Formats: sequence, C-alpha cells, structure tokens
Amino acid sequence: MTSAVSEKELIAQAKEDPNAFGVLYERYVKRIYNYVYYRVGNHQDAEDLTARTFFRAMKHIRNYKDRGVPLSAWFYRIAHNLVANWHRDRGRHPVVSLEDVSLNKSPDPPEKITVTNEEQARLLDAIRQLPSDRQQLLLLKFVEHLPNAEIGQIMERTEGAIKSLYHRTLVALRQDLAPPEEKE
Repeated sequence: MTSAVSEKELIAQAKEDPNAFGVLYERYVKRIYNYVYYRVGNHQDAEDLTARTFFRAMKHIRNYKDRGVPLSAWFYRIAHNLVANWHRDRGRHPVVSLEDVSLNKSPDPPEKITVTNEEQARLLDAIRQLPSDRQQLLLLKFVEHLPNAEIGQIMERTEGAIKSLYHRTLVALRQDLAPPEEKE
C-alpha cells in the first residue's frame, strides 16, 4: 500500500484486514504521540497511552463511521479520553523521568538559562492549571499546528467556538503570567 491510497480506502481495507491498519498507524502515530506526550509529560506513559490509543482504534475500526471529519479526529478523541483517565487515575501528580532530565549544553550563561527555565516552568504550570479543553486546544494549535476548523472537528465544536475559546484562553494565560503589579 502506498501513500497514494486515500484515507477512506485505507479505512475500508483496515476494516477487513488488520495489516492495512498499519498504514493508518504510520500516518498518525507521531502526531498522536506528541499530543499525548505534552499532556502527560513523560515518554514512558506517552508511549503506553499512544499504544493503547491505536490498539483501541484497531479493535474498533470495524465500527468506525465516516462522519465527514478526518480520521485523525477519531484518534485524537480516543487519545484524549485515555489521557483524561490517566490523569484521573494519577490524581494529577506530575512525574518527571530521570531520562527526561538532561544537562544543558547551551552557550548562554547559567543565569540566563535559569531565567529561561523558570519562565518555561511558569508557562507550563499556568497551562496545566487551565481546564482540560483549553489545554487540548493549545496542544492542537501550537504543538500540532492544526487549523481552527480541524481543531473544531476534533473537539466537536464550531470553528467560531474554537476561535472564542482560543481568545479567552490566551487572555487568561496573559493574566496568570502578568507580574503581580499588573494584575491589580
């Protein structure tokens, strides 16, 4: 099977032949992994949840019905549900793997690296405090670089609702990250 085969044809083939599902897996695994990784924060859990996403999709591909949205929306929905369950089961305690910690080999002075790391940590903390739908929106927009229309399909909202949610999310982040004297 080549990349010239349409998504609809691949879905039809995957419903009959599990080997055909492999092509769909290859097309979407990196995007789904990135989405999951940014939601859970460590490679082991991201790999596990990505594998579960595709296992669940393969198991239920026969029941998949084309509703006029990209297949990726279905994969993202499965991944979203698995990540939500993962967070609920973990009680939202962040875990940092030792292998994810690396020595910084930047030519910048240590104090600049420290400030940058602190700013990144503040931003990630502020994002993690947002409701789940807003976190999902930011990941799809800035990590996956998806257009608003596709984000709307994935999140089951209109494109206008996505634009509004995006605006409210950025305003909330700006307020959360503003220095204390600007918040008053």
